Amino acid sequence: MPSGRLMTRILYLVRHAKSSWTDTNLNDVDRLLNKRGHRDASDMGDRLSKRKVHPDLLLSSPARRALSTAEIIAEKIGLSAAAVTCNENIYAASRQALLQIVRGLPDRHASVMLCGHNPSLENLVNLLSSIPINHMPTCAVATLELAVGRWEETGRHSGRLMDFDYPKREWISPG
Repeated sequence: MPSGRLMTRILYLVRHAKSSWTDTNLNDVDRLLNKRGHRDASDMGDRLSKRKVHPDLLLSSPARRALSTAEIIAEKIGLSAAAVTCNENIYAASRQALLQIVRGLPDRHASVMLCGHNPSLENLVNLLSSIPINHMPTCAVATLELAVGRWEETGRHSGRLMDFDYPKREWISPG
């Protein structure tokens, strides 16, 4: 049921940074970031900091590569690693499962960052925004503005893709 009052909510969707495949004995959930992944997460965190991104809530998949990405970004934007909340349901989630996570967010949070995996994140961006993205590279950040009064109202095309940034994209700091 719509709340009757329109409010803007911001959803940052972050794909984990580049992970290592060197230890083939590791389970997928245990794969670590490689050197490039650490660098890219740090660089993207710096970019987000320059944009004054400071989400009210930072959720991450429990996969080590996603959690490490979230923790590095958190530090760069002025949050502690303890501010990152693991959500077991993000790992291996479908687009619909991610949408349910978003719809279940507490309304007291006006902005939320979710760090997870492809193809689910890319598919969620394409569901929520009328501007599709064709590929969400590692450590990409899609910023969506949602015109919903409550998170539970989030649905098809309820968002506007405000920004789509990734490590290899040329980016010029505003100001």
